[in-house]
Amino acid sequence: SVSRAIKPFAEPGRPPDWFSQKHCASQYSELLETTETPKRKRGEKGEVVETVEDVIVRKLTAERVEELKKIIKETQEKYRQLKKDAELIQAGHMDNRLEELCNEIMMWVV
Repeated sequence: SVSRAIKPFAEPGRPPDWFSQKHCASQYSELLETTETPKRKRGEKGEVVETVEDVIVRKLTAERVEELKKIIKETQEKYRQLKKDAELIQAGHMDNRLEELCNEIMMWVV
């Protein structure tokens, strides 16, 4: 059921069996094996003890946040460059490269 629920969020290029139940189970098992088990503490009643699942969620969340920060930074840099190019084109400073730029744009579209 989890594999079907997360399938719409797949990154492009994943193999077709990436979200199969078998593959998801093997990935989860690998995560459990490679994650350090939190030490249990003796304490007051009702004290919240961190589980292996909590550690995995925290670790994967931190990794994803870093990935997204990197993607945002790259996107912002690309935007700045495109904006700069657009301003140069409008000012007429890139007339000699217009055909080359059009070809680049066509390659992105296709």
